[in-house]
Amino acid sequence: MAAATLRSVLRRNRLLTLFETCHLRDRLFFSSSVNAAAVTVGGTISPDPHFMVEYLVNSCGFSPSEAAKFSKPLAHLRSTEKPDAVLNFMRSQGFDGAGIRKVISWKPNYLCYNVEKNLAPKFLFLRDLGLSESDIVDAILNNDGILRLDVHRSFVPKLEMWESLLGSRELVLKHLKKTTRFFFASVEKTLHPNLKFLRDECGIPEERVSVVFRSHPQLISQKPESLRALVARADELGMPRQSRMFMWTLVVFHNVSKERFEAKVELMRSFGWSESEFSSAVRKAPTFIGMSLDMLRRKVEFFINVVGYTPSFIADKSNLLLFSLQKRVIPRFRVTEMLKSKGLWTGQGKFTCILTLSDTKFLEKFVLPHEENVPELLDILRVEGVCKGK
Repeated sequence: MAAATLRSVLRRNRLLTLFETCHLRDRLFFSSSVNAAAVTVGGTISPDPHFMVEYLVNSCGFSPSEAAKFSKPLAHLRSTEKPDAVLNFMRSQGFDGAGIRKVISWKPNYLCYNVEKNLAPKFLFLRDLGLSESDIVDAILNNDGILRLDVHRSFVPKLEMWESLLGSRELVLKHLKKTTRFFFASVEKTLHPNLKFLRDECGIPEERVSVVFRSHPQLISQKPESLRALVARADELGMPRQSRMFMWTLVVFHNVSKERFEAKVELMRSFGWSESEFSSAVRKAPTFIGMSLDMLRRKVEFFINVVGYTPSFIADKSNLLLFSLQKRVIPRFRVTEMLKSKGLWTGQGKFTCILTLSDTKFLEKFVLPHEENVPELLDILRVEGVCKGK
């Protein structure tokens, strides 16, 4: 514990030192952007309390109704000096009109920020962590709270905490660019209680928890009561907490509302599944619940009407529903059917096993040996975009 604490302190000191040295080194680099953002010294001054509505329309591209809504927190402004500086700075850092409107719609008061004190240091810090200009834009559009965090007091500790949780800074930065609003959860009120709940009350090993969090950090950053509700839904389904599928079931339930889940239940009931068959299928392959209703329907119809499987068989082999219909199921079925029609394959190999083969293994076993006699096999795969090299 002492060693971990020491490493934590050393990492934080390195991050803070990085920020301080980079800030001094790059101050001149950013000064041109900051100065460009503030060229309208004094800005436009107006006694009209509603002039910001027109400003948001003309300068940002909001509709009049949107501008009226977002101008309310800006009613105290009588000059466009700060908004002009903020908009010019954001444009200089790679934000387009749509990105600027998105940020302002979340928090119009960003237009009141001091560029040099409130914005430039954060962009500097993100850049020196290794993020490109476009990366920084993506990170802020996914986690606009970055603009509100104090680098020393808030951003560095959170970066350090997530680095410890996910295992690497690279993974944290990857999620920061692509994952919406995971970074700002409270350590004391959210992260620690959620970890303790999963480990101590649910009995899930930490390594199993960590594997899921690395790809789905939102699961641990939600409110503790929300996580408990997801666990309750998994319990109702009969998913054993000791199962390796338990954490993935929580991920699915986090992304699929009760209404969407019930719609899948109704769909599969229309194909003849019983409630117990549905629960069993989800326990074996929970992620199939995340696909759209239309895609789920098309897959089941193909397996029943074309391949000839019964609904009960599909329920028992629900992992079949995880395979791509267009890129794997249909082309492989067509290849095996053509081989059977020409007497080149007896059909002894189960189609369920054929679907699990890698593309390379499938080609080696079912296509390349018959390339000269049945060239149409490669045509089938080319049409479906499976085989591009031959």
